[in-house]
Order: sequence, then C-alpha cells, then structure tokens
Amino acid sequence: MNIMDFNVKKLAADAGTFLSRAVQFTEEKLGQAEKTELDAHLENLLSKAECTKVWTEKIMKQTEVLLQPNPNARIEEFVYEKLDRKAPSRINNPELLGQYMIDAGTEFGPGTAYGNALIKCGETQKRIGTADRELIQTSALNFLTPLRNFIEGDYKTIAKERKLLQNKRLDLDAAKTRLKKAKAAETRSSQLNSARLEGDNIMIWAEEVTKSEQELRITQSEFDRQAEITRLLLEGISSTHAHHLRCLTDFVEAQTTYYAQCYQYTLDLQRQLGSFPSNYLSNNNQTSGTPVSSTLSNVIGPSVMASTSSLVVTPPSTVSDLKESSGSRKARVLYDYDAANSTELSLLADEVITVFSVVGMDSDWLMGERGSQKGKVPITYLELLN
Repeated sequence: MNIMDFNVKKLAADAGTFLSRAVQFTEEKLGQAEKTELDAHLENLLSKAECTKVWTEKIMKQTEVLLQPNPNARIEEFVYEKLDRKAPSRINNPELLGQYMIDAGTEFGPGTAYGNALIKCGETQKRIGTADRELIQTSALNFLTPLRNFIEGDYKTIAKERKLLQNKRLDLDAAKTRLKKAKAAETRSSQLNSARLEGDNIMIWAEEVTKSEQELRITQSEFDRQAEITRLLLEGISSTHAHHLRCLTDFVEAQTTYYAQCYQYTLDLQRQLGSFPSNYLSNNNQTSGTPVSSTLSNVIGPSVMASTSSLVVTPPSTVSDLKESSGSRKARVLYDYDAANSTELSLLADEVITVFSVVGMDSDWLMGERGSQKGKVPITYLELLN
C-alpha cells in the first residue's frame, strides 16, 4: 500500500513538473515570460555539435551511395547489420561483367581475335571488381564505422544531456516566475487598507516568497550543474573532428590505392590490346583496308600506341604471302596458348618458333614447329619476324 502511495505521489509530482515546463515553454513562445539565455560559449558549442551531426550524416549517407549505388543492396546490408548478422557475399558489377566477357570469349574461342580480347578484358574487369570490393571493405571499416559511431553514440549522449539542460532551464525560469509573482503579491497585500487582512496576507505571501526563493536556489544549482556536464561533452567535438580527419585520410588513401590499381590494370590491358597483330582486324571473316596502327590509334589513343610503337606488327600481306608460298618464317609468340588437342602446338609467350603454311588449312591457323614438336598454332598469337 505504501509503495502504491509512493508511486501515485511520484506520478503526480512528475505530471506537475511536466505541466509547469509546458506552461513556461508556451509563455516563452508567446513572449509572455522571460527566458534564461545560455552563455555565448555554450551556445557556440551547441551550434558546432549540431552542425557536425548534420554534415556527418550527409557525408556518411552519400559515401554509402558512392560505395554501393544499388539502394536495394544498401537496405539489405542495413537490415543484416541491425540483426547482427553477416550479409551474404554477392558478386559486384565489374566481376559480373568480367565473368560474362570470359564466358563469351570462351564460347567464341580463345584462338579467335574477338574471343581472346574478351577473355583478357574479362580478367581485367574481375581484377577491378576485386579492388572495388577491397575499397568498400576498407572504407566501411576505417571511415563509415567511426562516423556512424559518432551519430549513434556520442551525439545521442549529447542530445540526451542537451534535453536535460533544456528541462532544467524551464524549471529555473518557472521558479523565477513564481518568485516574481509571490513578491508582487506580497507588495500588493502590504498596500491594503485593512490592518487584519494586511497582517494575514503579509504572512502568507512572505512564506510563499521564502519557499519560492529556496526553490529558485535549488533549480539554479541543478541548471548550473547540467550546463557544466553539457559543456564538457560538447568540448569533445574538437576531438571528434580530429578523429574524423584521420578517418578521412584513411578513406582518401583507400581511394588512391583503388584508382591506382584500376589504372594499372586498364593500362596493362590497353598495352595487350595495342600489341595484337593486325590480322585481328579480319576476325569473323571481315576485311579492312585500314592499317592496324591507324585503327588502334583511333580506338585506344596515341599514348598507348606510343608505348607499343617498338613492336614489329605483321601486315596482312606478309601472312598472305607466307600462305601462298611454300617457305617458312620465324615468329615470336605473343601470348601463352594451351593446345586444345594433339593436332595443336602449345605456346609460351616470347618464344620464337618456325611457322609455315599448309594447303587447305584454316585461314586463322599456321603450322608451327619447335624442334621435333609440330602442330597447328593460331595466327593471332604470333608476330612474324622480318
């Protein structure tokens, strides 16, 4: 029974406090009550914290969009994170494109110009996909996680203490208002003409003034204490900025590594494509009168062509002359090649073999000879030497 009485009294007290704060807040908004202003330093700290929170959220959300453009995937990852479960690994876009290219190149045939180029492009795309995955993991750990910890941890604590400070200020201003009203009533009662009423009222309002003054001292002390707690928390924002600066540096370093890897992968791919023999242009039985150097220059740019200008590329007429003649030539192998069957000859990049034409052989193949080994070799893997 005593516990129930205590709970009822506490509930009534809390309701009274809430009502008092609501009245004070409303009167302040209507300009009917004075408001205790925070000191300029504390106001600046509160403004700085709020600004930090707003921009941290925007930067964090946009970074998530940058790293994972698919909104459905971001929602799925968010749900798994809230459930404290690991999200299933999914293939990313560069890896998927790379796999499609490799499958297509295998289907068209690694010995054909287009098939071989697709396979090489696909392998590069998959390496880019791996680098992209590493960028996401590193950025999430070193950049996004600290930002999220601030929003969901430090700033929530600041917001909680700031709300308490607001309540303590309302309590303080309500106490000031009550004291002001009590003093005004005491002054009016002292001016009454009736001596009896005057004595009774003076005693009543004197007690009310004393009670209001004591309440004001208590609320002032609680307000000052809460203001100091809030100030100490807010001063930690400078440390938060320093920490986020280190995280930002880590994010930039991760991006630098990622873009450097992608640049190197694509540069290597361009060099490989730039060193393809000119007879790649006649793939799929198409013919072209455009020289390979001019075509490649238009496709991949002069910078890559400059890096491959030292290569001796076999013109189509040379291959045709070799097929029409019964002689043999030396040829340098451009890429490794694994023989598909016993009629073909496996090749190693940069080795020099002897090649010659056989009547009736497919136009994409020559006969290759290395010592006692002999077999068909794809023309597209060779560079005839002068």
